[in-house]
Order: sequence, then structure tokens, then C-alpha cells
Amino acid sequence: MRLSSAQIFQQGISSILAQQSKLQQTEQQLATGRRILTPADDPVGAVQVLSITEDMKLIDQYQRSGNIAEGQLAQEETALADVGNVLNRVRELVVQANNASQSPESRRSIGAEVAAKLDELQSLANTRDASGEYIFAGFQSRTEPFSLQSGSYSYNGDNGQRMLQLARSTQIAVRDSGFDVFVSVPSGNGSFDIQPDVSNAGTAVIGATSASGGYVKDTYNIVFDQPTPADPVTYQVIGSASGVVASGTYVSGDSIDFAGASINLNGVPADGDSFQVLSSPRQDMFSTLQDAVSHLNNAASSPSELAAFNNGMSRALNNIDGALGHVLDLRADVGVRLNHVDRQLDINDSFNLQLEATLSEIQDLDYAEAISRFNLQLTTLEASQQAYIKLQGLSLFNFL
Repeated sequence: MRLSSAQIFQQGISSILAQQSKLQQTEQQLATGRRILTPADDPVGAVQVLSITEDMKLIDQYQRSGNIAEGQLAQEETALADVGNVLNRVRELVVQANNASQSPESRRSIGAEVAAKLDELQSLANTRDASGEYIFAGFQSRTEPFSLQSGSYSYNGDNGQRMLQLARSTQIAVRDSGFDVFVSVPSGNGSFDIQPDVSNAGTAVIGATSASGGYVKDTYNIVFDQPTPADPVTYQVIGSASGVVASGTYVSGDSIDFAGASINLNGVPADGDSFQVLSSPRQDMFSTLQDAVSHLNNAASSPSELAAFNNGMSRALNNIDGALGHVLDLRADVGVRLNHVDRQLDINDSFNLQLEATLSEIQDLDYAEAISRFNLQLTTLEASQQAYIKLQGLSLFNFL
């Protein structure tokens, strides 16, 4: 087999170039700290790196969503706390106004403060976030949710609830609609609400009310009857669906019990006076405060008017208590969601650390091995260069 000088020189050059290529790749690995520079270096590892990198980007997006969720839930919790403060102050004012020592004038002054608190409640219901969106408007976040029109408050949002994704299978509600917060509020004692007829002429005042687990929902009317002043006052409880469910002689201070409900009345009702009992009604907070303002502004001193005022204040107290309980339930729910966000953020952080460790095992360079390999490749390249130089001197032309 004959080898020409050209072939010998080409083989030497090819060997040097191959050694330089390997040395250059090792230099790039040392410079970047990566074992896999191209998919050709490790096809299986390259696919794993791509998959893990995508998962880490997704987790990063979940973490940003979680931080946004924390901010929005914290803002809602603050707004609800302020709503609770407004309702507590109104409750104090209603208790103060219901005191027998108050005059009609002082009650009207209290009504002015309650009206100011009503404006404050509307302002809180129209709270905006940092981007200018209304937090209690549902999906209609650019529309002011509550407005005063013709003396009554209307809700202009919807029942939508904004959700954010915190993990592949985990979503969290970051807002509550104004309808759920301010409109759909239980009134009365939570089971029923009792309202005196506006034409009542007696002095009967509503006291404590309660409902047992066996309370039968219906619309009831408690009607009082006294044909002559010498006759005892009697009553009938008539359900719109169930008919007469109770009757008897009325005694001031005693309770009237029917269908699982118990209602205490004090004072003397007039002939024909009535009270309506509505099951599980809902009343918005604005109407509750408006009713209180109306009773305070129209306070008078005659026995029947004073009884109507006391009944109005009693009903306002029950409805305010229901609203306060509703706000506390909402705050507790927001707190649960905040805890959920915190736990999910911790879970995402832990998972991200695991992915980073796995990614490091797959693509990070073993510097000790790479440096040893670099020195070996450098020595091999130098040897190839020296051998090529020696081969150049073996031509016959050098001896002619």
C-alpha cells in the first residue's frame, strides 16, 4: 500500500483539526458550565432539559399569579374590614337612638350621621384596585357597581367571580361580586324577618325572636283582635300556604310560638294591628341603612309613633347584625383563600427547587472531569502538531 505525501499531510491536518474541535467544545462547556451545548451532544438529555425548562417557566407564571392573588385578596379583606367598621358604628348609633331618653330632635341628628355612613358604605362598595378596576363589580370591572338612582341603590355589575390559576389543577377566587357582598344579605334573625304593618295604631313592640330547626318556611301574618275595650286581645297566626297555625290570648311580654318560630312582643296592640313574618328574606345593606335613616328622621313622640319607631330600630338592629355576620363570614372565606394561596406558593417553590436540582444533574458540567479532559485534549493536540512537523521533514526532496 502506497501513501503519497499529500495523503500523509492531509491525515495530519485532519487529526489536528479534530483535536482542535474537541478542545473547542470542552472550552465552551467550561465557559458556560453546561454539559449539553447542542441536542447532538445528548439527544435524550436535551429533550429532558426542554421539558423541565417549560415546567419551570409555567411555575414562574403560577408564582406571579399567586402574588397577584395575594394582593387582590388582601385589598378585598381590607375593604370588608372597613365595611364591618361602618356597620358597627351604625349599630352603636341605632342602639343609642333607641334609648328612651332620646328626643325626636336628637334622633334626627343621629340620622344625619347614619346617612353619612351610608355614603361611606357606597364608597367602599365602589373600591378600585391599583389598575382602576372596581373590585366588587364581578366581570364588569370597568363599570361602577353601585349607584344611587331615584333614592334607591342599584347594582350595575354581575355575579362573576375572577379566578387565577395557581397550579395545573388549582384555581383561586380573588374577588367576590358586589351582589354576593352587599345585596344578597340575610335579614331578620337569619330564618325569618318580622315587619309591623304601617297602619298599626297600638304600642306593641317586637322583642326577641328565634327559630328552631323545625321552622316551617311560609309567609305568616299575626293579626290581633279586640272587638271592645273590655274584651281581651286575641291573635291568630295565618300562613299564606298553611292557613291558621296558632291562636290565643295575647299577653304582653309572652312569646307567640308557631311552626318552629318564637316571637316576643311587648306593649298593647290595637284591634286590627298585624305583623308580617317573612321566611329567609334577603335585603341589601344600603336598604337596611336607608330604613334606619328614614325611621330616625321621622321619629315622633306619640305612643303609637314611638312603638313604630322602636319596631323600626329593632328590625334595623337585626338586619345590621345579619349584615355584620355576613361580612365576617366573607372575611373568613377570604382568609381561607389567602392561606390557600400561601400554601400553594410554598408548594410551587418546593417543586421548582426539585426541577432545578434535576435540571442541574442533567445539563450541568462536572468541572473536575471537564478540566481533566481539557488537559488531555490539549496534550493530544500538541502531540499531533509535533508529529505533523516531524512528518513534514520525511520528504525525499529534502535529501536530494
